[in-house]
Amino acid sequence: MSAFHGRAIDAIRRIPRGTVATYGQIAGLAGSPRAAIIIGEILRRQTQSADLPWQRVINKEGRISIVNMQFPAALQAELLRSEGVDVREVNGAYHVDLTRFLWNGS
Repeated sequence: MSAFHGRAIDAIRRIPRGTVATYGQIAGLAGSPRAAIIIGEILRRQTQSADLPWQRVINKEGRISIVNMQFPAALQAELLRSEGVDVREVNGAYHVDLTRFLWNGS
């Protein structure tokens, strides 16, 4: 595991229940703000980790953008809802209001 990978995992673990973070936000907290796509790759490999709240990471538009058939977007939406995050479905896509649920990173 690279140092960046480890910092990214640590940042994801710090996202509080009932909030979300963006891929870019996590990349920035891990020290590489332009590495949002790498966060997606890390999450694809780590979703089975019981202590990693992977469901709390979404894209910068507030949309669930998961493309992992083992862990579909509907599952991510369900997990977020169970934590108190309001997830709306619009035209088959799931959205979170970032003005309400975005973690401030502290």
